[in-house]
Amino acid sequence: MRHARLFAASAFATAMLALTACNESTPAASTPDPAAAAAATATAVADARAADLAAATAVHSDPGPAVYFVNLKDGDTVTSPFRVVFGVYGKGIAPALVDKPDTGHHHLLIDTQLSDEEMKFAIPKDEQHQHFGAGQTETVLMLPAGVHTLQLAFGDMNHEMMKPAPMMSQKISITVK
Repeated sequence: MRHARLFAASAFATAMLALTACNESTPAASTPDPAAAAAATATAVADARAADLAAATAVHSDPGPAVYFVNLKDGDTVTSPFRVVFGVYGKGIAPALVDKPDTGHHHLLIDTQLSDEEMKFAIPKDEQHQHFGAGQTETVLMLPAGVHTLQLAFGDMNHEMMKPAPMMSQKISITVK
């Protein structure tokens, strides 16, 4: 996504310079000033990088520990199959059944949520409750067209919610085309 933003910013800057050149009363054979095009591109790239940095900082404004989606946000539209990247801070990642303090692994909840009762036991394992017990930090999903909800839950070595407080991301809605 970052590369797409940088490319779009560069293309926009070049198009604006070309449009400006066409609207000026100069001969048709003139070309845009390369230095001006480079400066406009550098400004657009700097603006895109600043926006990415601000967004990344906002994700971690909570002192944590927390889990979050790295590449998706609420309201995104995707085409199936699509990649989902999981993030965690304040805890480490370890495979299931590995007894290492302050570590756990991801679980992805698709179109469901854990009830208070379910949160007392191991997270179920089925199509709506996907386990990443090998310590994976991403997956590729193939969902039917429509609106779907996704939520991350961080489980301990036994697939149970972290204690004393469960670690869950915000539930997001995405639209699959």
